[in-house]
Amino acid sequence: MQELNVVGVRVELPTNQPIVLLKEAAGERYLPIWIGAVEATAIAYEQQSVKPARPLTHDLLRDVLVALQAPLQAVEITELRDTIFYADLVLGEGVRVSARPSDAIALALRAHAPIRCAEQVLVDAGIVIPDAQEDEVERFREFLDQISPEDFE
Repeated sequence: MQELNVVGVRVELPTNQPIVLLKEAAGERYLPIWIGAVEATAIAYEQQSVKPARPLTHDLLRDVLVALQAPLQAVEITELRDTIFYADLVLGEGVRVSARPSDAIALALRAHAPIRCAEQVLVDAGIVIPDAQEDEVERFREFLDQISPEDFE
């Protein structure tokens, strides 16, 4: 398993499909995952430290795990099958719960848990952005700094 960091979320044009972009912590590969608008908003809220008046579902799940003393140890993106990504929440003493990667990532950000990815998933779906395109990634980061979670609604 390779540890990943969340670069951010954006909307792909012309389809208006949200995407979360992850990057290897100790590598060059990026992992783009297309997600739903609700999950994109949840990820963007947490990255921008936006605290809604009432807890979102991912906040609720984090609070339930804390109350049950079953901390989120990690999120693991385990498989890519028929263009669908699969992930597990690794809880407490190694209990695994299947989850959509988008929900798992939103929860991991809230619980400050590491996000890991199976090597085969990175081989199959990871992309390396050549140095000439690094400015595109920088523009993406600048874009993320200028958007608000409401842009995904």
